[in-house]
Amino acid sequence: MPKYTTDDDLALLEELGLEITTDQTDQLSAREERIIAGFEEIQRFVEEQGRMPQHGSDRDIFERLYAVRLDRLRESSECREVLKGLDAGGLLDANNINQSSESDIAEITDAELLAALGAETDPAQDITHLTHVRSRQEIKTAEEIAQRNQCADFAEFKPIFDQVQQDLKSGQRQTIKYQDNAAINQGDLFILDGQKVIVAEMGKWFTSDYGLPNSRLRVVYDNGTESDLLLRSLQRALNKDKTSRRITTPDLGPLFSDTPAKDDLVTGYIYVLRSKSDDPFIVANHSIIHKIGVTSGDVKKRVANAPKDPTYLLADVEIITTFKLANINPKKLEALLHKFFDHVRLDVQLQDRFGIPVKPREWFLVPLEVVESVITKIKEGNLDQFRYDPETANLVRTDVT
Repeated sequence: MPKYTTDDDLALLEELGLEITTDQTDQLSAREERIIAGFEEIQRFVEEQGRMPQHGSDRDIFERLYAVRLDRLRESSECREVLKGLDAGGLLDANNINQSSESDIAEITDAELLAALGAETDPAQDITHLTHVRSRQEIKTAEEIAQRNQCADFAEFKPIFDQVQQDLKSGQRQTIKYQDNAAINQGDLFILDGQKVIVAEMGKWFTSDYGLPNSRLRVVYDNGTESDLLLRSLQRALNKDKTSRRITTPDLGPLFSDTPAKDDLVTGYIYVLRSKSDDPFIVANHSIIHKIGVTSGDVKKRVANAPKDPTYLLADVEIITTFKLANINPKKLEALLHKFFDHVRLDVQLQDRFGIPVKPREWFLVPLEVVESVITKIKEGNLDQFRYDPETANLVRTDVT
């Protein structure tokens, strides 16, 4: 069984913002729906304000309500269990608890706040009822109305959507399942709730009050509307939509050859693999652990004996994608790719069949979308202008600090 430096690797996974969570059951009770809806209202406040809701008479009455509610959610083991897997920002963690005194917390109750809002509540009900919290469907409908506006310059985007549709029909583009919390970059295309979506603009990165990187986006939809929302909000929407898809870039074709010709020399393939190892760490994080390699031969033959080869973690592998190389030295390209991702290399050690310790060096903690972006930059000849930032799980320009 492989030995991992789990502290380092798990910390890196957290920095990537790619938490692996198990799906909740489709059928939730009304009680669970209310708990989740109440928590999502707090999450929206934090995303919009960039900080936790605070106690105090000088705060807005809704902020005070969210602060009290958050305290009670943290205290309830039942609520924490229901919200497990939904708290990507760590709002329920002890380290994020507001530094407020007991008198501040006791200063106002949910009942008093709701009374001030003109609502009535049963004092006997506890936080799990959240009687005056709207259902998740009500909130979603309200958000659709509140967040989307007509796109004034949609004429600039319509040709893009039309071309994307043609590319999908011709097979030049494909759609792949969106991986939870996967990287999002300017220009990326998705299918969300049945609509094509393009990330038209991406603002500067900032760190929220609870420590996660975020960015303000301008998102344009193929029905002529647009919305101004945070990257984390778009990620969450894509996560929740079980049919969401990422639209890939057009087929890159042979690399480093502007006009492929019949006499082009095919010198190899870039390949990206995922392990089928039953090791718990690999199983839990298989969607972001990739082997990146280059071979001058056939990829399938290369991996045929994977279960016997420590290079492949002594397990079968899945070929995720390949890119044909033309007129380029495969070994030099492989060295370039490994050097670029060296700082997110997976630290793993296992024993070969002779009991000799081996440390495979070609496995990396990086989303597939980022690997594809790097391949694109290599083809464009400007990879030297970018670096991979594990904190945001994105490529950033080297001249940006």
